[in-house]
Amino acid sequence: MTDAIESGLVKIPQLAHSDPTGEEQAAYFNIWRWIMSKLTAAERGGKRANPKSEAVLKYAEHPIRLLALAWEELRGEWAEEGDDERPPVLILVCKNTKLAGVIYDWLAEGKAPAGIPPADFDALRNSDGRRYTIRVDSKVVGETEVEGAKNDESRWLRFTLDTVGKRDWTRDDQQRPVYPEGFEELARKLGRPLHPPGRDVRCIVSVGMLTEGWDCNTVTHIVGLRPFMSQLLCEQVVGRGLRRRSYDLTEEGRFEEEVAKILGVPFEVVPFKQRTGPRPRRQPQHHVQALAEKAAYAIMFPRVEGYQQAIRNRVAVDWERIASVAVDPMKIPDEVRLKSTLLNKGRPSLSEPGGSATLNLDTWRRSTRLQQQEFEMAASLTREYAQMETCQAPAHVLFPQLLEIVKRFVRDKVIVDAPEKRIDVFLAPYWGYAIERLKEELHPDTSEGEAPEVPRYEQGRGAGSTADVDFWTSKKVRDIAKSHLNYVVQDSKWEQSAAYHLDAHPLVAAFVKNQGLGFAVPYLHNGQQHSYIPDFIVRLHNGVHLILETKGHDPLEEVKAQAARRWVDAVNAEGSFGEWQYAVVHEMGAVPAAINESETGVRSSMFP
Repeated sequence: MTDAIESGLVKIPQLAHSDPTGEEQAAYFNIWRWIMSKLTAAERGGKRANPKSEAVLKYAEHPIRLLALAWEELRGEWAEEGDDERPPVLILVCKNTKLAGVIYDWLAEGKAPAGIPPADFDALRNSDGRRYTIRVDSKVVGETEVEGAKNDESRWLRFTLDTVGKRDWTRDDQQRPVYPEGFEELARKLGRPLHPPGRDVRCIVSVGMLTEGWDCNTVTHIVGLRPFMSQLLCEQVVGRGLRRRSYDLTEEGRFEEEVAKILGVPFEVVPFKQRTGPRPRRQPQHHVQALAEKAAYAIMFPRVEGYQQAIRNRVAVDWERIASVAVDPMKIPDEVRLKSTLLNKGRPSLSEPGGSATLNLDTWRRSTRLQQQEFEMAASLTREYAQMETCQAPAHVLFPQLLEIVKRFVRDKVIVDAPEKRIDVFLAPYWGYAIERLKEELHPDTSEGEAPEVPRYEQGRGAGSTADVDFWTSKKVRDIAKSHLNYVVQDSKWEQSAAYHLDAHPLVAAFVKNQGLGFAVPYLHNGQQHSYIPDFIVRLHNGVHLILETKGHDPLEEVKAQAARRWVDAVNAEGSFGEWQYAVVHEMGAVPAAINESETGVRSSMFP
């Protein structure tokens, strides 16, 4: 293959070379590995299960869009040239049929999964009887390669695949089309036109196929959404995009350069090496438990599993506490630099011969109307919110309110490093994050007569208590005075310092570190419910309970703080557990100030 590339007999592959992440390897050089590093354990599905397809698409939209924009630009160039009416072809190689189905439905049929914005690739959308995008897997192809295919549609799909990139049939001496065996009969049986059925295909969503035995010279863009465990498989997949479109010579007697842009098909396979070495030495164990003689320091807390609303007309948002969404190219690259490569040196190098190209979202940003995107997000939010059992307001009452809320959120709560990137919030995964932030913060507008939101308590276990704490640990511990427990575990210097200040502060009646306690605040992030475990619960002499968080760097700090403040407001509105407050401290010496402010009745605070 290297000789063929150097001689110009095939297209030159361009692979991801660098991007804004600052990592040594571009994220989209190996899309599958990059996506797996982003997914939660539940989204990955375990060792023997496949990752959730919707979760994969959530992160795959950016590289798909980057390559689709480059494909659209090339399609326009070919159309302007007028020499060849065939469209360029984009291939998406998926891990399994479920993932291919989700991507095909989103791309070609306009069916977006929950948390994913609608695809706006009109040139790839199947409509008006035209199939611009097809889905093919090895099972379908295999059935048609043996005598007696299982059904007519499978046979038709094979004819479609075999004619991708063909505008017309070969003709005989009398200019009559020469159809493949069985094609004319099948076309008349199915009521289909007699032109090559793959004539208009622009995109192929494939699974486990197109590695051999397929001849199409208009493939120009490939996205790999699967693991690649061998160099051979990489070469087979990329090989589908290297057949030249034209072999006409230039005036210098050379082939004109043709390139294939490729993301996610890595020419580098890193073997897994199992770590070996002696087992770690067993550490001394400490028994942490509640002591009967310290029962006066007991703390009880409600177990909240959700919330109840009864919205009739008006909703509200607390703009001070709703978490923002940061559009961060270092985490989700919005551009990538491609470099031509000979495929024999692993990752591409700028020192290799051949050109380079940069894929970015600039064209999409310029052509996308902010108002239309805001309308679509508000419509999606309305549909999801109106379907909740706790919402009694009809959609036509909610939508105007939510549209204004979405507009303000995009204006005030989307963090970008350049104004033109604000519209990126309407791409996954940011779209899902924004919907989640708003759903979690929308609450009844009590100023307009709506009943306040109240918690839904666990029915099976009842209230939690420090009396339930009983566990062993090998970490260092320290004995304390104002706690129902015998020890506080020393996980970090921050928590050690906080425990010291709590134990010594005159306004503190009792406190407990939230370890082995079972106190958790529910919150929604990345499409899944999570449990936020704050650091301490503090009971003051005035009866107020303070949830205290000591923070270093936490990318989800705003999300967790929003959830905690929602918890506090709901529990206080219900009233049976007394008054609760929430505070976050970012410096060791700020704990006393947080306690003093809680004594004055401030329900939520953040300290530098």
